[in-house]
Amino acid sequence: MMTDEPNQTPRPPSDADAMQPYLASGAFVDSAHPAVIAYATREAGDATSARDIAVRLYYAVRDGIRYDPYRIDLRPEGMTASRALEAGYGFCITKAALYAAVLRVHGVPTRLGFADVRNHMTSPRLRATMGTDLFSYHGYTDVWLDGRWVKATPAFNLTLCERAGTKPLDFDGETDSILQPFDLSGRRHMEYVQDRGTYADLPLAELIEVWDEIYPVTAEWKRGGLPQGDFEREVERPQ
Repeated sequence: MMTDEPNQTPRPPSDADAMQPYLASGAFVDSAHPAVIAYATREAGDATSARDIAVRLYYAVRDGIRYDPYRIDLRPEGMTASRALEAGYGFCITKAALYAAVLRVHGVPTRLGFADVRNHMTSPRLRATMGTDLFSYHGYTDVWLDGRWVKATPAFNLTLCERAGTKPLDFDGETDSILQPFDLSGRRHMEYVQDRGTYADLPLAELIEVWDEIYPVTAEWKRGGLPQGDFEREVERPQ
């Protein structure tokens, strides 16, 4: 049957289409959560440019949310940005998710990046608990600023870095902020082992599958975490 209607061909994706997954609220990067919106608005203050907002919110998450590798809760509700904000603590993944979420509130595209790292800034108790110093799926945040992706790692709060003798990671919105290889005493600090890719939201099932093979403690994390420790007090001081 003939028709006067033009052929319908698929429209190529625009830049806006490509960025949409990195602006949308997700199951874990839950930027539509009222508490996340309120926090993002308050902490951005009078900053107006995307870069200034990104820098201001980076320090808010880095230092305002305490790093705690013991109370990892692998249940879906425990891995959200809003849960880290409510609790006032998190670990690299949930702090990266929170940072991604608060930037999406301001219309700044973000995604989560993951890598396996060998972490030499740990405590004897945490090393024994995990059975290794390999941190699989270490999380950071990729931020779209000035037409390119810039890496930011808001994991370790200032007071923890000071105790451990490690220079805190700063972020200026232009230069990648990733974990440095040495601490202030020249000791080995972080070593990147394997890239795990970037995602619009947390690939929780994929992460758990890998962690089940590596960490004897994953079963406890699936139930809501370990008995509370104080990593900041335990962390090894430079000699």
